[in-house]
Amino acid sequence: MLDWQPKAPYTAEQLLEILRILRDPENGCPWDKVQTHASIRKNFLEETCEALEAIDADDPQLMQEELGDVLMQVAFHAVIEEERGRFTFEDVCREVCEKLVFRHPNIFASSAAQNAGINGWDALKNKEKGRTTLADELGTVPVTLPALMRAQKLQKRADRCGAEQSAPETARQALQAALDGWNREQDAQAAGELLFAAANAMRLAGVDAEEALTFASKRYCAELLAQKEQSGTQVE
Repeated sequence: MLDWQPKAPYTAEQLLEILRILRDPENGCPWDKVQTHASIRKNFLEETCEALEAIDADDPQLMQEELGDVLMQVAFHAVIEEERGRFTFEDVCREVCEKLVFRHPNIFASSAAQNAGINGWDALKNKEKGRTTLADELGTVPVTLPALMRAQKLQKRADRCGAEQSAPETARQALQAALDGWNREQDAQAAGELLFAAANAMRLAGVDAEEALTFASKRYCAELLAQKEQSGTQVE
């Protein structure tokens, strides 16, 4: 057992120190010291989803706990990279600070000088990431995003590059055509076309499709359980 006493109040540096101890090849935790980016990837997703639930519930105590779990995941991955000599947690913090300054020329003088004449968050991101073509725009949308969220992001970027017609009426016509296609061929491809067209129509109406479906699912569960309770049916 390690004789180590953290000093309150706990800090981000102490979080890193704890993780380094747990990762110690000789005396560390049997589970923690063998983990890799790939083995804890799903944990990152799970902790992020739990943080989102806490945010939706507007529960400050739960939010504090779940955001801590997300922070631990960030620190864990950073410590793994620190061991490999590629970057550190401090590098992660430095880069995100540089990014925030760069993208706010309306606030920071150094960024204003660097980005003179560039207006808009998206234009600043494109300069920062070197995106100049439609292929750049589409290729940098993460494939790991939830499907509806990714569809709307792809559509938004295509629209911004002039490759997508952004008129709401055009989107409604495309949605009707996709619905007709679904009525003819009720298969996976037709379903995908229908969902994609619906996502685009929602985007142009200012609706986040991912959130809309998430909250519709919540309402469905609540209404279904309420109906069962009113009818006296036992819910197992």
